[in-house]
Amino acid sequence: MLHSSDNTPKPNYSPSTTNPAPVKTMTAPIDQATIGRSVVIKGEISGAESLYVDGRIEGTVSFGDHRVTVGRNGVVAANITAREVVIMGKVTGNIECSDRVDIRSEGSLTGDIVSQRISIEDGAILKGAVQVKSTEVKADLKAMSAAAGKSH
Repeated sequence: MLHSSDNTPKPNYSPSTTNPAPVKTMTAPIDQATIGRSVVIKGEISGAESLYVDGRIEGTVSFGDHRVTVGRNGVVAANITAREVVIMGKVTGNIECSDRVDIRSEGSLTGDIVSQRISIEDGAILKGAVQVKSTEVKADLKAMSAAAGKSH
């Protein structure tokens, strides 16, 4: 007759409070508007949050203190004003940034850039002029104009 070898004591597996299951912690969500792949917008777009474009925009884009990201499927024929612009799709128009322009390897820009910083990855396409402005120059100009105003 066959005997079961289950005579050995088995460890007791009970839920333990010393090692609870990992808990996902959520950070505050980043406010970001998204323009989907099938969306086409013609006109003036502005906002007080970041913008992700995976669709098509024709007109002007103004997000002064925020980031504008043109996704891989995004096609923008507009002048863009923002704190930061990231290009992974196709942009035709001028860009004015208070901080940084980042053109990724799959991105292309036909237009002029005015920014404090610029990053262009290998393989990216840029056709246009680039003007890098310094924050020190701005601070010096403000200080000189303030001093000139006090001397009168």
